[in-house]
Amino acid sequence: MLCSGVGPNAFTFSAVLKSSPIRPGKSLHCLAFKLGFGSDMYVETGLVEVYARGGDVPSARRLFDEMPQRSLVSLTSMITCYAKHGEMGKARWLFDEMPERDVVCWNVMIDGYAQNGFPNEALVMFRSMMSDAKLRPNEVTVLAVLSACGQMGALEMGRWLHSFIENSKIRDNLHLETALIDMYSKCGSLEDARLVFEWMNKKDVVAWNSMISGYAMHGFSRDALATFDEMRRLGINPNDVTFIGVLNACGHTGMVREGRMLFNMMKDKYGIEPKVEHYGCLVNLLGRAGHLEEAYDLVKGMRPEPDIVIWSSLLGACRLHDDLALGEEIAELLLEQNPASSGTYALLSNIYANSGNWIEVARIRGMMKSKGVVKEKGCSSIEVDNTVHEFLARDTKHPRCQEIYLMLEEMNGWLKAEGYRAETDKVLHDLGDAEKGRSLEVHSERLAIAFGLISSQPGTTIRIVKNLRVCSDCHAVSKVLSRVTGRKIIMRDRNRFHHFVDGSCSCGDFW
Repeated sequence: MLCSGVGPNAFTFSAVLKSSPIRPGKSLHCLAFKLGFGSDMYVETGLVEVYARGGDVPSARRLFDEMPQRSLVSLTSMITCYAKHGEMGKARWLFDEMPERDVVCWNVMIDGYAQNGFPNEALVMFRSMMSDAKLRPNEVTVLAVLSACGQMGALEMGRWLHSFIENSKIRDNLHLETALIDMYSKCGSLEDARLVFEWMNKKDVVAWNSMISGYAMHGFSRDALATFDEMRRLGINPNDVTFIGVLNACGHTGMVREGRMLFNMMKDKYGIEPKVEHYGCLVNLLGRAGHLEEAYDLVKGMRPEPDIVIWSSLLGACRLHDDLALGEEIAELLLEQNPASSGTYALLSNIYANSGNWIEVARIRGMMKSKGVVKEKGCSSIEVDNTVHEFLARDTKHPRCQEIYLMLEEMNGWLKAEGYRAETDKVLHDLGDAEKGRSLEVHSERLAIAFGLISSQPGTTIRIVKNLRVCSDCHAVSKVLSRVTGRKIIMRDRNRFHHFVDGSCSCGDFW
């Protein structure tokens, strides 16, 4: 157009800026300013979007601040910019200042909270949106809220959304159906996930991957591998995500032979070059199954550089199998190279604590303090009547705190009657046995179970989500309580699901 001698106007700039990357966008910015269109509201809005898409938040904000007039679109663009880069506080401040809001800006906030690790805030925001009779959620809204439900384990809200999709004008499609499979799997209802999967008219590789991953995270490894075989039989080629799913499935049940075979199949049959994630799955499988030397050799020979997740996985296996020498070697390597996370320090501290070396435990904890490393706190959540309740260890903030602690006492009586003895050797602090026992009684998982028992009908399933790995003592307690109460307890921890039924766990005590 320019070469033909036709001069652009404000509409030209606003149109071309919608798809422009940041580098040519800067040139367009200069040209718009030179031709006198730099102060046009639509052009300025397009420029804000360009800088926001390109990750230049300061430039986007500077342009936004200089706008004499701000439209709903420009405000939404700036909120999107903040949300995309995790600055939800600033996004919320702008959102609250908006004189009017449409479904797009609500979607940006809900999805921003969901994608940045604030699922509860996303659900609260969705409820606020639903209170406005003029607003109707669309597919983007539902996808964001389903993601938040999956993160929180909010099954009741997820089921309500499923019903809402079926009864609204939102067209059922592959994206929504796959999101429903993912949500139900993460919320602990594999039966519902499978029903959605079976009712799908068309299944792409993403849908198959979601079902395989669902089986894997619940520890139903044979079902995951059977689904993988069925997928291939129907002529759908697996991709790199498929192999992460099946390798994880093997890792959750110690299927070493099958894991090695799948890792080789990925490379030799499908030409998929293993990524760090695939190596991580195999290292975890080998390490947890006790093949520490093989896992260590695999890490050292990796073509992509091993990341902290892989080293931490191997360190965790050293702790599991009490290999102090290899654990120290890995931990010191991480501490020297300075990629260590709070989890690295905690694992090394726990390895020393397991061996009763409290001097080294004190040294590691001193290092954490001097470097400002804060250990992540364990948090367990449970959904009751469409509300998610969160608990920390020793929590006393819940409105029904007194009832919860009375139930804890009752639970302790049941456990004692069943001959249960606290696994005080798993308390990695230099305390007496009585103090160790008391510290175990108030773990976040126990508080969540107690609340579930007092706030739900007898016989109903108790579903809990924990942000860390469930401790072995709480695992043992949950097995006993499932038998005593006649309740199924489904617990999702950082690694996988545990289904406690009639005194046993689906993991077979391998996790």
